[in-house]
Amino acid sequence: MLKQLILAVDQGTGSTKALLLDQSLVPLASASVSINIESPSPGWLQQDAEAIFDSVETVIAELVAKADAMGEQVEIAGIALTNQRESAVAWSAASGKPLGPMLGWQDRRTTEAAEQISVSDAAMVREVTGLPLDPMFSALKFAWLLDQIDPNREAAKAGQIMLGTLDSFLLYRLTGEHRIEAGNASRTQLLNVATAAWQPELLDLFNIPIQALPQVVASDHPSSEITVGAAAGLKVLAVLADSHAALFAHSIGTQMTPAEPAVKATFGTGSSIMSLAQNLDAGSAEAAGMVSTIAWATQNMQVVGAVEGNILSSGSTLVWLANQLSKSVAQLAQLAPSGSGQINLVPAFGGLGAPWWANDAKAIIEGMTFDSTPADLARAAFEAIILQIEDVLLATEKALHLPLKTVFVDGGPTANLWLMQLFADLTGRTVVRNQVAELSAVGVAAFACQQSAIWANLMPMATDIFAPQGSAVAAAERKASWNKAVQKSIGTSIGTSIGTSMQRSN
Repeated sequence: MLKQLILAVDQGTGSTKALLLDQSLVPLASASVSINIESPSPGWLQQDAEAIFDSVETVIAELVAKADAMGEQVEIAGIALTNQRESAVAWSAASGKPLGPMLGWQDRRTTEAAEQISVSDAAMVREVTGLPLDPMFSALKFAWLLDQIDPNREAAKAGQIMLGTLDSFLLYRLTGEHRIEAGNASRTQLLNVATAAWQPELLDLFNIPIQALPQVVASDHPSSEITVGAAAGLKVLAVLADSHAALFAHSIGTQMTPAEPAVKATFGTGSSIMSLAQNLDAGSAEAAGMVSTIAWATQNMQVVGAVEGNILSSGSTLVWLANQLSKSVAQLAQLAPSGSGQINLVPAFGGLGAPWWANDAKAIIEGMTFDSTPADLARAAFEAIILQIEDVLLATEKALHLPLKTVFVDGGPTANLWLMQLFADLTGRTVVRNQVAELSAVGVAAFACQQSAIWANLMPMATDIFAPQGSAVAAAERKASWNKAVQKSIGTSIGTSIGTSMQRSN
């Protein structure tokens, strides 16, 4: 019998990676291409969608060649795709070529447009989509792109311009289908998360013609055959947004279900903290500063919900500080353990995301003295990642009305053992680190194979466990200091609804 493999593509902010996996979820081969990020103005972060598509074709071709070299005993059963979320693309329906830059999820150029939307309309957006009105989400980005290329919307209404998140653009170029996976669609701020359909009132609000939008499909809805490149003849078996794919991977072999929620935190350029949620009360999520979203949808659009909080700057904070100190991130990691822990670095470079959603918050460093060292600053940057995540974990507990004693983690920075132990110590939670380096790619591959019945059973992956150690009192004092710094960053009192819960002692 032929050994069936899955080719999983993970298109992220900084690179496109791909894995060739067997039924044990063991990578047999990998490929990677770096992706450039442009910042033509302060707060503007954009990428070249055409270059991203080329990178996807490159990694697919490399792995198809490696599979061919393995001989006749293996075959690629299909493609699984995971992607960066919220990033928005406009392209020509005729040529498939982008009609402008891809606006990245971190892009804040639409902040002013968001501020011009009325309070009542913003409330309607939140109620229908589960998301607060914010430049991170795709709707304002779609509107900005159309304003540049089709201000009167005539071409979009005529079906000459296509809009979509990155998964939609890549599927269009690979297969010619204009479709979007339900989880990605739920991040556009145009989708009714209760019905998994485009909401007419939102299309009117953001001035987005429905003719330009893709069809919303289930996460495991197979594509038509790929028509270009080395994967021609294969199908895309499943699509999941990157954070959602990581969540699914963590759920394999665990008690992470909507009825018994656990939470995962992805350490990346930013951070996504997400938990499956059953019958989530959207009002509770909003009150806690969290959002409700679609984790994934299976055949016949059976929707699985989640509660989530997004942090705008975590790993990117390390890159920024490394550049300021003329060091590498690896050198920062070596310095950080000897830092004092007396400095707060609040990385509100483009405002603060969950649970604050404060667009006007300013990045600050406080607590420095003449005795402060680069090691102190390095530690502050790493602690900022942990403390921001802890803020969101507390908000998640509030939204779910449940304690979260265990946190599943993934992402590049989790390879740092010191950081993982510090995470457990400062939060008082047990940290479970998955040993798989490319968890989003593995997660979407597992999802594709489970839903397609290619592999009957999925085995849980190996993990490392970090239990809390050290002083709970010291951890509480450190978090109290951080909370005061966040208040300075925002410039106003945080308030009692969230702030009080953050005084929880371990």
